[in-house]
Parts: sequence; structure tokens; C-alpha cells
Amino acid sequence: MSEHQSEPEVFASVTTEVLDRVAIEAFVRSPENGALVTFEGVIRDHDHGESVTALDYEAHPEAEQFLRETLVAVARETGLRIAAAHRIGALGIGDIALVASVAAPHRAQAFAACGLVVDRIKEHTPIWKRQHLDGGTTEWVNL
Repeated sequence: MSEHQSEPEVFASVTTEVLDRVAIEAFVRSPENGALVTFEGVIRDHDHGESVTALDYEAHPEAEQFLRETLVAVARETGLRIAAAHRIGALGIGDIALVASVAAPHRAQAFAACGLVVDRIKEHTPIWKRQHLDGGTTEWVNL
């Protein structure tokens, strides 16, 4: 990409609101793409053999900017349309914490890029979770 080309357009959101999968997928859809892959990170009821009752997600004040930069980097690498949103605050079992969506001309590209997006979000976006475990104890993850 030359210096004169514009930055890829991505959708990035860090919010306390319920995530809107339909809007996220709509952002990446286009007539030239025949594949759409979406990942949803769902709060599960266990981790490393212990029962989990709830999670609290906290984010750096500039987490959304970190998320946007991460998505732009992957969009540049892949040439694909990318969108992602991460929910923060108190979440219960079954709630959706992350939605990431990628559209591509073919499925293999879309699957690979969506996996890359999720991995990069976990690596580069400063969002941390506190797990509430059965019995009343808590533990921080991703600090």
C-alpha cells in the first residue's frame, strides 16, 4: 500500500451495550464477497476445571483505539473488510463478549482472517476479565 492510499475502513467498538451481530456483519458485507465468517465469544460456565458464575470485563480508556488499530493492521495485511466489537462491564453466562466478522471472496480467506483478527484482538487490545468462580473467589485473566 502506498503512503497516498487511504487507511482501510473498519468497524471497531468497545461498549457496555449488548453487541449487535447483524450491524457488525452488515458493515463487512459487499457484493464482491461470497464468504462471511463471524466469531462470537460467549461467556462459558467453566475455566481450567473450575465453575465460573460471571465475568467482569474492564478496558483501558483507549481500548477502542487499540482495537481499531489492530483491525486496520489486519485489513491491510489481508485486503479484507473487518469489523469487531467487544463488550465490557458485568456479563453473565451465555452473554456475548466479542463479535468479529470478516468478508472475503472465498471461505478459506474469510476463516483464516477471522481467526487472525480474534488472535490479534486478544494480543493487542487492553481488555481484562475478572472471573467470578463458584464459592465466591475471583481471578483476573489477561493482566
